Amino acid sequence: MPKDTKELLKKVRKIEIKTRGLSNHLFSGEYHSAFKGRGMAFSEVREYQIGDEIRTIDWNVTARFNHPYVKVFDEERELTLMILMDVSGSENFGTINQQKQDVATELCAVLAFSAIQNNDKVGVIFFSDKVEKFIPPKKGRSHILMIIRELIDFTPESKGTNVAEALKYLTSAIKKRSTAFVISDFISPAFEDQLKIANKKHDIIALRLYDRHEEEFPNMGLIPVRDEESGTIQWVDTANPEVRGAFRADALRRNAGIKEAFKKSGVDFGDIGTHENYVKPLMTLFKKRESRR
Repeated sequence: MPKDTKELLKKVRKIEIKTRGLSNHLFSGEYHSAFKGRGMAFSEVREYQIGDEIRTIDWNVTARFNHPYVKVFDEERELTLMILMDVSGSENFGTINQQKQDVATELCAVLAFSAIQNNDKVGVIFFSDKVEKFIPPKKGRSHILMIIRELIDFTPESKGTNVAEALKYLTSAIKKRSTAFVISDFISPAFEDQLKIANKKHDIIALRLYDRHEEEFPNMGLIPVRDEESGTIQWVDTANPEVRGAFRADALRRNAGIKEAFKKSGVDFGDIGTHENYVKPLMTLFKKRESRR
């Protein structure tokens, strides 16, 4: 086996062990509550037995037969989970513990393992400023491992980001209603219209990945800053408080605009920084959804 293939499989295995453990112990139940919830379809009635939930008694049938009957429910059909993954140049940014791409890969794996434990199908759309790759929804561990392998080893053709293109593709490619996570920094041309359209057909959840130093420059004197998407390099005087202030104001304005787009489109969203553990923000998001059911 070639060394690079061996290394890749080692990385896949490492991510599987970590994320599968998390989905087993933490996320699988939360995912079920947040996305499948009490999605129960009425199936039939049967005679009441001791220990049955009183709330499931069918009073109409009970009155007709003069004997208690309860409703029997079937778990609603499987879900399709779609993950829209930003693989653009800006995802390579990360200054604290890990790059955004590393966090995105683990998030994708955690969600995918939680989904297959709940008997759901998982599909992925890799996007930059165009759709780079589409992996159709399927079930099973080997399918998830193939997705993780692709995530680690994927090289996009483009460096830009266009969230609207990915959403447009989702709307046309996936006919049946799905739950779709969009994992990106959302530094993209306007996407609000496509988000509204996609969220009418599907259940969209936005996970915004960010790095603290994209939002606040530390004082490091004169530094070269390379734009990952365009490749251009600019020298920035981070010792100048005005420069740092303008940079921060610009980032705050941009983030407020992104959040406003999510709110207007009726989309659930969470923020995850490269400096923090993603477990807490993801759990908070799941719990918020659960409480609204």
